[in-house]
Amino acid sequence: MTITDTGSPPTTSPLHASTSSGTFTGPIATHQPTIEILGAVRDRYDEILTPDAIAFLTALHDRFSARRYDRLADRMRTRFEVGIGRDPRFRDETAHIREDAEWQVAGAAPGLEDRRVEITGPTDPKMTINALNSGAKVWLADQEDATSPTWKNVIEGQLSLRDAIRGELSFTSPEGKVYEVTATETPTIVMRPRGWHLAEQHIRFIDRSGRRLSASGSLVDFGLYFFHNAERLIANGRGPYFYLAKLESSEEARLWDDIFAFSEEYIGIPYGTIRATVLIETLPAAFEMDEILFALRDHCAGLNAGRWDYIFSIIKNYRGRGARFVLPDRSEVTMTVPFMRAYTDLLVKTCHRRGAFAIGGMSAFIPNRRDPEVTARAFEKVAADKKREAGDGFDGTWVAHPDLIPVARAEFDAVLGDRPNQVDRQRDDVEVKASQLLDVHIGLPVTAAGVKANVSVAIRYLEAWLRGLGAVAIDNLMEDAATAEISRSQVWQWIHQDRSTEGGTPITREYIERLIAEVLSEVERRDPSTGSGTDRFDDAADIFREVSLREEFPAFLTLTAYSRYLVDSE
Repeated sequence: MTITDTGSPPTTSPLHASTSSGTFTGPIATHQPTIEILGAVRDRYDEILTPDAIAFLTALHDRFSARRYDRLADRMRTRFEVGIGRDPRFRDETAHIREDAEWQVAGAAPGLEDRRVEITGPTDPKMTINALNSGAKVWLADQEDATSPTWKNVIEGQLSLRDAIRGELSFTSPEGKVYEVTATETPTIVMRPRGWHLAEQHIRFIDRSGRRLSASGSLVDFGLYFFHNAERLIANGRGPYFYLAKLESSEEARLWDDIFAFSEEYIGIPYGTIRATVLIETLPAAFEMDEILFALRDHCAGLNAGRWDYIFSIIKNYRGRGARFVLPDRSEVTMTVPFMRAYTDLLVKTCHRRGAFAIGGMSAFIPNRRDPEVTARAFEKVAADKKREAGDGFDGTWVAHPDLIPVARAEFDAVLGDRPNQVDRQRDDVEVKASQLLDVHIGLPVTAAGVKANVSVAIRYLEAWLRGLGAVAIDNLMEDAATAEISRSQVWQWIHQDRSTEGGTPITREYIERLIAEVLSEVERRDPSTGSGTDRFDDAADIFREVSLREEFPAFLTLTAYSRYLVDSE
């Protein structure tokens, strides 16, 4: 059965919630809150979808789903205000939080003291085993941008994590290759649930007023992982740790903090056991770093510079604000351009002032074991990126490939030595103004090659995403939902701001249609008669048209695509 809700707020909130306690004041309850499983229950799914776990999901949705909708409505208002010319600012009403030098966050918990290299990746069994054998300090177990949210991936990712935490995970590929965890010391797992905007349409929540709503992807991912693994993780000497994606305000952080406190009490573990690292990957969040840390202070380990989604957020918020907000080719929007430099400097300063870890982002370059020249270039680019981060004061960084771990570690070792981190390094030399965070002038043109690259990458990524792959190597770069968002949103903005390529070709819908045709003629199609399955390029091209060529700008490319293609499609 398909549910049509796609994660946007309903016309009216299902219930009215208080701002902090999670208790409701609304219509008189006439229904018992209920969770219904709509997705197929396959082999071992009952180990995750247990009655007790479903009861926990029901309690989470009963207490917090209304506040989720309120926060999504806040996002819409913020985007509208930026669109009509009201730039983000540092909030006057929270100045006392920023100016108070005394408060600190909880900081490191067992297994999080040294985070100099973190590997990211999806949670299928093979990638889970590879991550655990990688030698990284931390594994970001990604149920968000690196995972295509098919029902299979959502639940079987939970099974992979459950088995890994219990030392029971193994995997045999269709070719007969056996994968097992062999490392004597495995990375600390930090799980990333889906963002607040994403629904889980294979699970339905019926609230106290009888309204039927798709479940929250955030609450499903967090709830199932926490319920099944928190106590086992503590027994293993670690803990339930999370990366929080796509936050846009301290109110959203407070919502998570209340969820953490409720969840700790629900299963009977001490308050403050959970640790969260927040990705600062939206423009509004960059103006509330102190406030986000403060809202989560009893559960907070640090912040991460989520560079790709941050660039996407800049484009999304300023897409209609004129030519001066138009960015050049994606490849030219590096970490050293003014607005990115200001954002990362502010992040390090803010974190270290509060005793929080500052974790760097992921360079997209990846090695190719069959091409030494590509590998050498990737090593060079990644080394330069990590040298800059370590020198700027970051305590650790991300990589997307095991071969990059020694490269990144060498740069952080050179700065940290035997120290686990450099949280004690204060960046008193940094003073970032609002205008610097909004200084997007780069002064480079849009090229024909850059336009085609965006069309090609977005279509090829979407094709893989429709087949259940969330992180894909394309042209020796690691692409995920965030980089695909940049590609399609730049195309939309170039069209609507009447941009032309460096060679003088107007970037119009007709021009993009020609490029779509070119890309479809160049990709390698699958031949179903060979048993390799059917490709999804035509569907991917249709999605790309919808999110890049329509007059309206969809907030996220995955929302419509998820509802249309991934729900009950396996």
